[in-house]
Amino acid sequence: MADPARDPLGAAAAAEPPPGPALPAGHGAGDAAAVEGEGEGEAGEAGGGGEPKAEGADGEVRSAEGEAADGDEPGLQPSAARKVKLELKERKEKKQKVDEDEIQKMQILVSSFSEEQLNRYEMYRRSAFPKAAIKRLIQSITGTSVSQNVVIAMSGISKVFVGEVVEEALDVCEKWGELPPLQPKHMREAVRRLKARGQIPNSKYKKIIFH
Repeated sequence: MADPARDPLGAAAAAEPPPGPALPAGHGAGDAAAVEGEGEGEAGEAGGGGEPKAEGADGEVRSAEGEAADGDEPGLQPSAARKVKLELKERKEKKQKVDEDEIQKMQILVSSFSEEQLNRYEMYRRSAFPKAAIKRLIQSITGTSVSQNVVIAMSGISKVFVGEVVEEALDVCEKWGELPPLQPKHMREAVRRLKARGQIPNSKYKKIIFH
């Protein structure tokens, strides 16, 4: 048997790869190109398979971030609502404290009244304008029907207005060196002074002429 290392022809024959399957005549170049194209396609599919995965991973990360951001928003809303509730609670407590202080001051003031002053104060608290008359007056001015709440509000405002006029009339009577009971002149002077200070709106229409 011949030694391949010593026989150059044998070494060349051993080094050559076994021949592939034979191709029919006339199809050698086209089939070779087709084989190469299939190989490149497989390589492309193998190489392109990683990119969609990467994009999918990025999409998952972004969706996770979005969910985290969405999860933070509900946390902010309860905190804002809690803040509003605390502010409302503080205002309510403050108002309640002020009301309690006013009631305490009023109790001290009433306890220091004389018998005559106490009777006058009781009459003032009991006095009120008839709501039917107030309703008719409002409807005659506005020409429309009003609710009962509007009538109650206007009755209270009218009572305050009359109290201011009477108080001013008492000051006028005292400054003029006269004693109660009040007279019509005291009431007219009180109204005139309140109008001069702008506390009573002028009901008379004045035509303004532009020069």
